Amino acid sequence: MAPGKISTRRDPRAWDALTPPLAQWILDAVSAMGFTQMTPVQAATIPHFMGNKDVVVEAVTGSGKTLSYLIPAVQRILRLDDPTKRHHVASIIVSPTRELAAQIHTVLMSLLQFHAPSAELLPLLKEEEKRPATTVPVIVPQLLVGGTTTTAQDLSFFMRHSPNILISSPGRLVELLSSPHVHCPQSSFEVLVLDEADRLLDLGFKQDLQRILSSLPKQRRTGLFSASVSEAVGEIIRVGLRNPVKIEVKVKMKGGGVLEDRKTPASLQMSYLVKPASQKLPALAQLLSNLPITPQRSIVFLSTCAAVDYFQHVLPSILPDGFALIPLHGKHPAKVREKNFKKFLSSVSPTILLTTDLAARGLDIPQVDLVVQIDAPSDPKVFIHRSGRAGRAGRKGLAVVMLHPGREEDYVKFLEIRQTPITALVKPEVATSEELARYATHKIRELVRTDRALYDKAQRGFVSWARSYVAHQATSIFRASDLDWTDLGNAWGLLRMPKMPELRSWQGDKTLGIEMDWDTFAYAEKAREKARQEALEAERSGAKDDQAVETRRKRKNNEAWSAKHGQEEVRTERREKRHKRKEAERTSKMTEEQKLEHLELNDLIAQVRRQNQAKAAAVKKDDDDFEGFDD
Repeated sequence: MAPGKISTRRDPRAWDALTPPLAQWILDAVSAMGFTQMTPVQAATIPHFMGNKDVVVEAVTGSGKTLSYLIPAVQRILRLDDPTKRHHVASIIVSPTRELAAQIHTVLMSLLQFHAPSAELLPLLKEEEKRPATTVPVIVPQLLVGGTTTTAQDLSFFMRHSPNILISSPGRLVELLSSPHVHCPQSSFEVLVLDEADRLLDLGFKQDLQRILSSLPKQRRTGLFSASVSEAVGEIIRVGLRNPVKIEVKVKMKGGGVLEDRKTPASLQMSYLVKPASQKLPALAQLLSNLPITPQRSIVFLSTCAAVDYFQHVLPSILPDGFALIPLHGKHPAKVREKNFKKFLSSVSPTILLTTDLAARGLDIPQVDLVVQIDAPSDPKVFIHRSGRAGRAGRKGLAVVMLHPGREEDYVKFLEIRQTPITALVKPEVATSEELARYATHKIRELVRTDRALYDKAQRGFVSWARSYVAHQATSIFRASDLDWTDLGNAWGLLRMPKMPELRSWQGDKTLGIEMDWDTFAYAEKAREKARQEALEAERSGAKDDQAVETRRKRKNNEAWSAKHGQEEVRTERREKRHKRKEAERTSKMTEEQKLEHLELNDLIAQVRRQNQAKAAAVKKDDDDFEGFDD
C-alpha cells in the first residue's frame, strides 16, 4: 500500500526502503487493529520513524496516530540482532494523563499479539518471579501512572521483569529514571515519543520533561504527536529534535474537493446553538431526544470539576428517560477515575459522560456519536480536541457548542479564522422557550431544596464557573460584564447568588426572588445536619457575649484539630502494622536468594527517595523562567 497524501515533505522512498516482510507485517497489524486500510498519518509517519528521522506529526483527532508511533517503536526493537539487556530501556512514550497512558498500553498489548515470543511472555509479567531470558528480541512493556501503583511497586516490577518499553505520565517516569538501576544508554535506547505534546506543556510538565530529556542520550529518535502543534511545542522542536520531518495530514472534502486546512475529520459535523444560559439544559435534553438515532455514547463538557460535581446530581432530572450519566474529572481519586472511565467504555445502553477537559485529549473512546459543549473552552485549541471525541476513524459524529446570545456569537467567526468552521445547527431541530427554561429551573431547585449539600455544591460550582469564564483566553468575546447573572442563577437552579468578586458591581436581586428559611434548610446526611444544628445553637446561646463565642470557637477548632490529629496518628500506626504484617508474610515465603534481592531493592528505593528529595529541593530554589530544554 502506498503512503497517503500528506501536506509536507512526502518521501515515498522512505516507505519503499522497508523490507517486504516488515511492510506486510505492518499492514496486517493495522488491518487487525480495526482499520480497513492504513490511514494517511500512518502511511506518512511509519516509514520515516522506522528510519533515522525525527518526526513532528500534526493530524486530526481519530486519525490513527497511536499506531503510527507504536509500530515503529516495536519494530525498531524487534529487528535488532540481540535482545535488550536487562534493566536497559529501549523506548519511552510519555502521555499527559493516566487515562491516555493506559489506553496506549492497551493498544500496545493488542499489537504484541502479532509477535509470538512477546505474546508468550505477557502473562508472566503478572507473576512475582523474574521473567525468563530470551535469545531473540522481545517487547516487554510497563505502564507507569500514579494512583494505581506506588513508586516502590513500579521499581520492583522493573527489577523483576526488565521492561524495555515504558509508557508513562511525566512525574512517575522522572521517579523511575532517578534509579541507578534504570539504564538508557546510547547503545540501547531507540525511541522517545511525546504524545499530545502541546498538552504536556499546557499542564505544566516543563521541568519533568527537561529532567526526562537530560536522562536520555542525545543520539535518539524522537517523535512529537499532536492534533495541534503550538508555539510551546516549537521550543521542544528547537532543542530536542534534529532536522525533523514535519508531517501534517489534512482533511479531504467530500465530493473530491481539494485538500483543505482543517483540523477535524470530515465525518464530523460541527455546529453551534445560540441559547440563553437557562435554556442550555433544556436544549441538551431536546437534542438527545430529537436525533434520528439515539446516541450510544455522548460526552457533555463543562468547564470545571466543581460544575461536574454539582450537575451530576441535578442533570438526570432534566434529561430524557433511558440515559445513564457518568461523571469524570481530574479531582476524582485515581481509582474512581479508572472505574468511571471503564464503566463508560463498557456501557451497552445510551450513556452520557459528564466531564471536563480531562477527556478532551487523546482518548480513543469508540462509538461516541455526540459531543455537547455546554461551556465553550477557555483555550480555543481545546475546542478541536473536545469536538474530535466524536467522528473518529471515519464514523459519523455531531459536535455542538452552546453560546450565549450577543458577543459570544463572535466565537463562530473566531473559529473560522482558526480553520475550524462551524455552522448553525439546523437538524435536528432544537426549539426551546422561556417556559421550558422555567420548568427546568423549577425541577433543579426542587431537588436542591431536599439537601443542603446540593446547595453547597451549587455555590462552589457556580463560583468556579465564573472564575473559569473570566479566565477565557478570548477575552474580547467572553466578558463577565456582558453576562445576564439572573438568568445564569436560574440556569444553575441557585437558591441565592454566592458572594464573589464578579458580583460586586452587580445591582440585581441576590436572592433571585426566592424566600428561604435558612435555619431549617437541612442536610440530608444526619451526622452533618446534627453538627450544623449544634453550631447554630452555640451561636444563638452565645450571641450576647462575643468574647465567650470567640473562646468557644477557638476551643472547638483546637479540639477538632487535636481529634483529627490523633485519629491520623492512629490510622498511620495501623497502616504501618498492616504493612509490617504483610511484609513478614511475604518474606517468610522467600528463598534466601530472594530475601537478599528484596533487601537490595529496599535499599535502592530508599536511595531513589533521597535523590528525588534532593532534586525537589534544588528545583524549589530555582525560580528562573523557563527558557527551553537543555538537551
